[in-house]
Amino acid sequence: MPQQAEVVITNARALTMDPANPRAEALAMAGGRILAVGAREAVEALAGPGCRVIDAGGATVLPGLIESHLHLFMGGAELAHLQLLGVKGADALGEAITAYAAAHPDLPLIMGQGCDYAILERALTRQDLDAILPDRPILLIAADHHTGWANTAALEAAGILGGRELGAGNEIVMGADGLATGELREFEAKAPVMALSGAQRINAGIATGDEPQPTPTEADRQADTVAMKRGLEHCARHGFTSLVNMDGNRYTLEILDELRKQGALTARVRVPFHYRNWRMPADLEIASAMSADYNDDWLSSGFVKFFMDGVIDSGTAVMLNDYPDTPGWKGDPLHSTEDFAAAATEADKRGLQVAVHAIGDGAVRRVIDGYEAARKANGARDARHRIEHIELIDRSDIPRMAEMGIVASLQPMHAPGASDFPLQPTMDKIGRARWNDAYLYRSLRDQGVKLVFASDWPVADVNPLRGIQAALERPVYEGGQDERLGLHEVLAGFTTGGAWAEHTEDRKGMLRAGYLADVVVLSGDIEATPVPDIGAMHVATTICGGTVVWDAAGSVSRGENA
Repeated sequence: MPQQAEVVITNARALTMDPANPRAEALAMAGGRILAVGAREAVEALAGPGCRVIDAGGATVLPGLIESHLHLFMGGAELAHLQLLGVKGADALGEAITAYAAAHPDLPLIMGQGCDYAILERALTRQDLDAILPDRPILLIAADHHTGWANTAALEAAGILGGRELGAGNEIVMGADGLATGELREFEAKAPVMALSGAQRINAGIATGDEPQPTPTEADRQADTVAMKRGLEHCARHGFTSLVNMDGNRYTLEILDELRKQGALTARVRVPFHYRNWRMPADLEIASAMSADYNDDWLSSGFVKFFMDGVIDSGTAVMLNDYPDTPGWKGDPLHSTEDFAAAATEADKRGLQVAVHAIGDGAVRRVIDGYEAARKANGARDARHRIEHIELIDRSDIPRMAEMGIVASLQPMHAPGASDFPLQPTMDKIGRARWNDAYLYRSLRDQGVKLVFASDWPVADVNPLRGIQAALERPVYEGGQDERLGLHEVLAGFTTGGAWAEHTEDRKGMLRAGYLADVVVLSGDIEATPVPDIGAMHVATTICGGTVVWDAAGSVSRGENA
């Protein structure tokens, strides 16, 4: 007797992403797996007693979406911060900070997120923030999270008003008066101010990759599960059933494991060991231990995250040529050629995947060179090492990526002018002569590079529907080629591409019998929706492992068995 379904989704326009069976009217699930995908009548006949039947109403049904690059712990915490995306001008900034400070009188640090580099149409200074709120520490963080602006009270409390020696690629910008201007470039520079918030445990995974110090108490752990759960719920409501975190330590996995024990883990999560530039290859034993202890379909590690450079807007991305506005400056790489090659070789030898933040074309080449060194030392294998962002690349490096099977992890919302991020100052920092080498999606794909799409949340909005719209209607930069992709190509970046990148294509990324029961139902038919309206769609239902973890009608958040 055929197995009976516990959940049936019917009256659907399912895009299965399975080339052997690309469209379906219905699907059935049982035991955390997909039982059948096909015609409505045949699938509905599998419904058992008590089966939950979901009428999709003719809407698109997709495999559970894979968010291939985000910062979950940090994003969950930041949902409670002052949100500055879209705020422009001194008056609007002042009103936003003043209102938030009044509503949160006990916060040790006022933190704002999504601050535009040109919020005042010039460089923001501590004096600007002092004029708004002089007696409470303030730290505003750029949308890309690589730059912060602090007021004098924050700089004094953190002990860095007079500056401090930092590692390569980090800078406390100093003024002519010998004091900090308030601009803090990269994580080491921001860390002393961020510590005032008491959120060191949450930020440790990205700031240092070390375990939190002092050792968290049980009360600390319970408090941190609140932020993590908030982040998971935010992702569930946007259709994500798999999350690839891009910062991490063992503590991050332990907090997620606690939520799993509570029945509150709403997605499958991968967490790396974050290898900062003061590490030694022997430290990769930590990554191997994390991978051995967490290695199932709900919580896993198995990879190492590096930063090779910063971002274009602050001039910390590493370029092959000088920045147009700063002759003689190409950016400062966070790892030497030799050090990165040694670390990548050791990680590859251990069977670990490597993922590297590389935005400038100089950083991208250095990463490719490191992967090539690892392959020469260890022999070729199906490693699927990754490069994150690739906002600028020398076109001669694209065939090298394809030949070595390097994954391009791209963020459609990051392309200037595509969505929330303005054209400037980024495009001027790149320089018109290089616009044809910037944000190359189609060029990478056409030359055989595997693509995955993501948001880098909380750097950009996690909403994949807005990300899809951004990928479809992003600008064609003057003098450049049209780098837009088609709808199904973009959907692949959030489904089959994401699964391939994490070596789970045998059970994720498609609606296929036997695959994990991870499914998302949209609010309408995405193929029939005009591109400018796709971002306004929403997720109606998210199912992970056969359990409804988000239902727009009832706002379900884990625990309702489908």
